[in-house]
Amino acid sequence: MNDIKSCNIESASDNAIEVRTVKKKFKVFFDKGQSLKEIVLFKNRNHYENRWVLKGISFTVKKGEAIGLIGENGCGKSTLLKLMTKIMYPDYGDICIKGRVSSLIELGAGFHPDMSGRENIYINASIFGLTRKEIDNRIQNIIDFSELEEFVDNPVRTYSSGMYMRLAFSVAINVDADVLLIDEILAVGDANFQAKCFNKMREIKSNGTTIAIVSHALNQVEQICDKAYWIKDGIIEEQGEPRTVIPKYMNWIMSKEDRIELKRNEELIEDKNEIIINDKNIESHQEIEELDQDELKEIRKTGQEVEYGNKNIEIVNYKLINLSNNQSSIKFSCEDSAKLEVEYVLNNEMVDEAMFSIAITRSDGVMCYTTNTLIDTGKNISLKKNGRIELFIEPLQLMQGEYIIDISLTKDYGPIYHCICNAIKLSVYNAKSDYGIFKPNHKWIIK
Repeated sequence: MNDIKSCNIESASDNAIEVRTVKKKFKVFFDKGQSLKEIVLFKNRNHYENRWVLKGISFTVKKGEAIGLIGENGCGKSTLLKLMTKIMYPDYGDICIKGRVSSLIELGAGFHPDMSGRENIYINASIFGLTRKEIDNRIQNIIDFSELEEFVDNPVRTYSSGMYMRLAFSVAINVDADVLLIDEILAVGDANFQAKCFNKMREIKSNGTTIAIVSHALNQVEQICDKAYWIKDGIIEEQGEPRTVIPKYMNWIMSKEDRIELKRNEELIEDKNEIIINDKNIESHQEIEELDQDELKEIRKTGQEVEYGNKNIEIVNYKLINLSNNQSSIKFSCEDSAKLEVEYVLNNEMVDEAMFSIAITRSDGVMCYTTNTLIDTGKNISLKKNGRIELFIEPLQLMQGEYIIDISLTKDYGPIYHCICNAIKLSVYNAKSDYGIFKPNHKWIIK
């Protein structure tokens, strides 16, 4: 093992950060005694394993450059950022950072609850390395940015969690650091304050500050960062421009078999009693009416296909076709057009018409769009013994992200014949840097 030592980047170098073959392990105890009595009496409980979180990470960041660290939970992103802040140290390798470092990892670390907001500004800013005179010169800017002037002389224990985070963010962002390290904290306060924080980040970057961000908000990474590093199983799987790395990361997330074939949420099913995954035990609309929107959201979180209804009409086959190549697919760009094909069988000849519906939900639960044949045509569809329904969406216009499509056949807005939640899992990527939920048709005219 290499000895971990402090190191400096030579002044002639244009690198602000150098990470050299960094490895980090943790002891993971299976059943560790918490009290002295347990430790003495139950020595055999103290079994542990060494788990390597980082297995050899190397990269350099030039002065004024912004990088994003992305990857699934547990891949080592936050651990790497803590190593860079010297909260902890690597077991192997070196991390060298040039200049004053400000970290936004634990917002409000060092705040004293019984002191006022103003007093805590002085304490927290001094932790970041500012002198008393420097704090005096910028304290009003900190207060103005936090929008807490009315409360700044009150004890911070009287603050709401949002106010607390605003003050902490305002201190850290006004330190004038050479290197800024950020871990999943750009969702601070309300929407207006988040926008102000985001614009402040852009301003800091334009002033030459080097930035390293850990975030699951891939749109933010794409907008702010010059490079993205995808960390997978403790190593860098992919690196490059965000618009190149992020689609590869999202494709991996979507294609990972153990994510698609997650264990069904049996506890949820047992609690509901009315819903059986991939079974036909739900026969009446009366049972379905007991499910509210929150329960349906929980069903969507399972990621598993859930169907219910009396099956007077039964959906027997469905697929989504990418019209760009006329092939069945679950991967699209936002400019691609799609066709949804649904085949059904009429099991009850007493039923002669029905309404077909779809709902598109983003993976985080945001309802993006829902429509049905009654809304679009003004009437129900006439049924055949064996029929097919086709829906064209030209173009798709969904922005980058993961989506779920539900499909259903009902009697107007009454009894449910057959509904399939989580029928289609859809991955959309965007080759450009605009972001949001959908991309409306638009054009620019400059005069």
